[in-house]
Amino acid sequence: MKTTFYDLSAQDADGNHIHMKDLKGKVILIVNTASECGFNKQLDELEKLYRKYHDIGLEILAFPSNNFMNQEPCSAAEARDLYGREHGVSYTVMEKTDVKGENIHPLFKYLTEGKSGLITNSIKWNFTKFLVTREGKVVKRYPPQKPPHDIEEDVEKYLAG
Repeated sequence: MKTTFYDLSAQDADGNHIHMKDLKGKVILIVNTASECGFNKQLDELEKLYRKYHDIGLEILAFPSNNFMNQEPCSAAEARDLYGREHGVSYTVMEKTDVKGENIHPLFKYLTEGKSGLITNSIKWNFTKFLVTREGKVVKRYPPQKPPHDIEEDVEKYLAG
């Protein structure tokens, strides 16, 4: 049987299990984050998106990752606290996660396997973003350089359904 998005789960920064099936009916933006990355101002922009669209079904899951030049030295709980304190983040910060390599988290393995049309599917840097529809379909992958305000139109489109 083929794995679906809703078969997957991960833990939040407090160790609570989050089952993707519990997010059915939501549009989900998944982002690998790092507090010391030059793109970390996107945490603020993600919060703006979250505040604007959360009440109509947007969820954002931030996965701190130390896979790129050790730019996330914090634990998940420390990252959550730092993101909140310095960037006003109120969306969900997840467990510290490997987003590539031999210890890749099953969720990121699912997000990157054969879905991008790129020469290689692996994540190249922090703040790669994935958009998942209310039906659990991964429909978009955005590079780190694409700021959250540039994907707002897509978020609106999938929220409108």
